[in-house]
Amino acid sequence: MLRIALLLLVSADVGAAVSTVDIDTAAKVYQAAEVREQIRPSLVTMPARMRDMFAAGGGVKLTAAQLAAVDAAAARGFRIDVFEPPALSALAANLDPATVKRTLEFLQGDVGRRMVAADVAVARLDEQSVDRVMNGGLAAPSTPRRDALMGDLEQASKSTESTVQIFLSMGRALAVGTAIGSGTDPIAADERAQKSGEATRRDMEANLREPLRRLLAYGYRDLSDADLKQLLAFLKSKAGTRYVSAYIASQGAGFDAMGRRCGEQIGESWRELAELQAGAQEGAPEATAPAIPGTPAMPPEVPPPSATPAPH
Repeated sequence: MLRIALLLLVSADVGAAVSTVDIDTAAKVYQAAEVREQIRPSLVTMPARMRDMFAAGGGVKLTAAQLAAVDAAAARGFRIDVFEPPALSALAANLDPATVKRTLEFLQGDVGRRMVAADVAVARLDEQSVDRVMNGGLAAPSTPRRDALMGDLEQASKSTESTVQIFLSMGRALAVGTAIGSGTDPIAADERAQKSGEATRRDMEANLREPLRRLLAYGYRDLSDADLKQLLAFLKSKAGTRYVSAYIASQGAGFDAMGRRCGEQIGESWRELAELQAGAQEGAPEATAPAIPGTPAMPPEVPPPSATPAPH
């Protein structure tokens, strides 16, 4: 929830469950959590974030034309209509009828509706405000007991681990997509991205945990301690635990699809640019697409799943 941006399959045991639901049923949960309203704001900034990521990664200086191709590919890849089909499919595959019933009861109840409204409000915060919150410059009043509740919520929602996992998976999808589009080896690209991501996972989690807890606390500042306890009780229940895992799988599938689509279009554009350059420079060695950057040290704005996973 809070500020997803950006994101895969954290709970393998959920995927192995026998009972699932259909897309229409999953869509009811998706709509009750207002996932679309939380995802949309994060997509607006993705072209600039992808440009920054590619400009900084790989040790290869990109040309203006190559960076423009990244902008265009991100605008085409990071779209709600690319995100939703795989996200809904993953949500349906990881839910069961009992979980849907209990989750809808919670989301449509008083605390659930106010929680979702808070998630949407945080998703719509401008980047400067988000930075201030995560850096501690803008904070909600708190008490030691409330701080403890926020820590429990961060753990029950798997906020930090899932945010990092979704981001790393999206990075791998970008690398594979770019390799496919440019005609290079996607398996080697995937292996490089995986190795790079795993090398930084622990540091990323350590660096993000406290900032995400601050964002969680700020987002839920209007919920009382009693409200937070009710939310926590749901998250720790059998239905809540499965919902969190299904939600994370859904986010991962959606961001993976967008990352791959973006990567494929970047690769295709770079290959075309290289061919044009080779043709324009008669006798010059054939140009090649720049190396695909590994996973950057910190993620672009990927909406982290918040307490009751509702994207951002």
